[in-house]
Amino acid sequence: MKIYTTLNIGEFHTNQCEDFLIIQQIGTNETLVAVLDGCTMGTESVFASHLYGKLLRTIAKKKFYEEFVTNRSEDLQSKLKQVLQELMSETTTVKRLLDLTTNELLSTLIIGIINKQTQSAEFITIGDGLIYVDGEAYEYEQNDKPDYLAYHLNKNFEEWFTVQTQKLSIPNFTDLSISTDGIFTFKCFNKNLSQKSESEIIDYLLKKELDMELSNALDRKINYLKQDYNHYVTDDLAIIRMIMC
Repeated sequence: MKIYTTLNIGEFHTNQCEDFLIIQQIGTNETLVAVLDGCTMGTESVFASHLYGKLLRTIAKKKFYEEFVTNRSEDLQSKLKQVLQELMSETTTVKRLLDLTTNELLSTLIIGIINKQTQSAEFITIGDGLIYVDGEAYEYEQNDKPDYLAYHLNKNFEEWFTVQTQKLSIPNFTDLSISTDGIFTFKCFNKNLSQKSESEIIDYLLKKELDMELSNALDRKINYLKQDYNHYVTDDLAIIRMIMC
């Protein structure tokens, strides 16, 4: 499996990119992936997405070590649930230690575990974003009012997790991408050129072939949209694209 990423600050943002992405081995044949989007209206919004990403990296490393020591692996669904439960627990601890407010912890999250051997994956989306599987789009849209993870830190995890509807099981894939909602914000800044549709942008970035020898293939595609079509991403954007070889 080859993995390609891109992380871009939006043209309408001036200071920092509030998106973040994480790729971390969590099992012998398994990789944890996530894209995160800090809430612009939150307090120091870049902090939340980076915090969740770094906590996820630590959790994945610990899970990988536990599997190595015990020689026991769990199914993707169970493992993803455990990761999310630990993320909420660790975030609650950090919130207390640093005396953080809920407004400082607002970030959307698409998180999944990929098994490269079986070419399967398990995902959950907290907030909005896009999962694209072999040409089929799963868009999660919450009308600019994401139900952030931070709103539920003090709730019973089992009760909260049971009612989550934005879960996706993928039994088999060859080309899989996850993206923050910045992918829907490409704008043409040249009035003499026509605006490309969202579906055209998505197909170009997530469906059309990449130069698989180039690790920065997604960055090159985004630069091509800028230079040749005057299309700029106006919101921050994080993409992870995974292609089975």
